[in-house]
Amino acid sequence: MISLDYVRTMVAYGTWMNRTLVDAAARLSDTDRKRDMGAFFKSLHGTMDHLLWGDLIWMQRFDGKPAPTAAVGDILYPDWEELVAQRQATDARMRDWAAGELTADWLAAPYAYVSKLTRRRRTLPAWVMVTHMLNHGTHHRGQATTLLMQLGIDPGVTDLVAMPALFDGSLGLDARDEGAA
Repeated sequence: MISLDYVRTMVAYGTWMNRTLVDAAARLSDTDRKRDMGAFFKSLHGTMDHLLWGDLIWMQRFDGKPAPTAAVGDILYPDWEELVAQRQATDARMRDWAAGELTADWLAAPYAYVSKLTRRRRTLPAWVMVTHMLNHGTHHRGQATTLLMQLGIDPGVTDLVAMPALFDGSLGLDARDEGAA
């Protein structure tokens, strides 16, 4: 089973990387962000929109707040500024949930949901579903970094161990960057 620290760290990582991707993508024209690059969700914009769609669907299951009714692959936010605003709001929602509502008992308990893809009811330990949500985000952010590189934009370092929140005390971890050896 995963721990609360793991979830909070990975949500912080997702927030940091989402901000990194938004900042990098903002250097492109809307036409370039929406250019069909042959990716699963066609474009950088489509990939980032799908990542948000997935987070909204899973968070609705976890916190009960409304989620989009759009099908997988539909564009929720065709306007870049609206996509960015919704991304930021969803990242805040995920951080608040991980820091407040989430408990170890909830993670360990069975949880039932209906799959948006198969329309089948599934029951799994909640921690498996949370792990899936976090992994889904990492997977699609990896695709987005590839698309950015193909569009001539280097998003920079994406490694978890480079995340500033590991060292600024905000996660409450015993982590230190002690400089050169």
